[in-house]
Amino acid sequence: MRRARSSAAAKPRGQKRPGASAAPAAIASAAAASHARRPAGQAGGGSRAAARQSSAKRRPRQSSPRAQEASPGEPPPELAPLPPPPPPPATPTSSADLGEQRERWETFQKRQRLTFEGAAKLLLDTFEYQGLVKHTGGCHCGAVRFEVWASADLHIFDCNCSICKKKQNRHFIVPASRFKLLKGAESITTYTFNTHKAQHTFCKRCGVQSFYTPRSNPGGFGIAPHCLDEGTVRSVVIEEFNGSDWEKAMKEHKTIKNMSKE
Repeated sequence: MRRARSSAAAKPRGQKRPGASAAPAAIASAAAASHARRPAGQAGGGSRAAARQSSAKRRPRQSSPRAQEASPGEPPPELAPLPPPPPPPATPTSSADLGEQRERWETFQKRQRLTFEGAAKLLLDTFEYQGLVKHTGGCHCGAVRFEVWASADLHIFDCNCSICKKKQNRHFIVPASRFKLLKGAESITTYTFNTHKAQHTFCKRCGVQSFYTPRSNPGGFGIAPHCLDEGTVRSVVIEEFNGSDWEKAMKEHKTIKNMSKE
């Protein structure tokens, strides 16, 4: 009965059955095919190193700050040109002369009782009104104050018309451009009569007429010399004017109308 074993049982144990060896072979073949289909960047450690190299190529290389300063991406801006050298100093006037001029200027300001701007204006006016001086004056109470540019030698008219006789209206005539009311416009009232061309202005408070607009010279002012401040009048010449016969006196007088013109 031992000799009657089947041939299958008599085969050595180390041999595999045909069905058992077919499965591993198929698996190995599939793995090889899958490996062949992978992209080069996904295959193994070497492929990963190649991927890192390509990534490094794509990233821009960053230079150090020192290299960036030395060779930036754009050309350096042009340097601003140096300013021109200062001009050589002018030859200064001697300190003694400057001190003398400064002292004269300060003395002039104190004497005239003016600010720096006021003193400068006075000098300009003096240049403009050559041969004239600046007179100042006003009413008795001080509410009305004025200044006027006229000669230091005054030509005074003594009129004998009805109103001038009563108020002793002696006056000299100047163009309106040379007269300036400094203060008191609200303190002035005006009286007129007859033709109403003459504007007899006087202070509301003290009643003094320090200036007015004469009929003979509507474009100027008649200034009362006795209302001027002291120190600017050098001489006075008085001319009698027959204002009681005003029309005839105006025809005979040759210069009175021109006294209010520039």
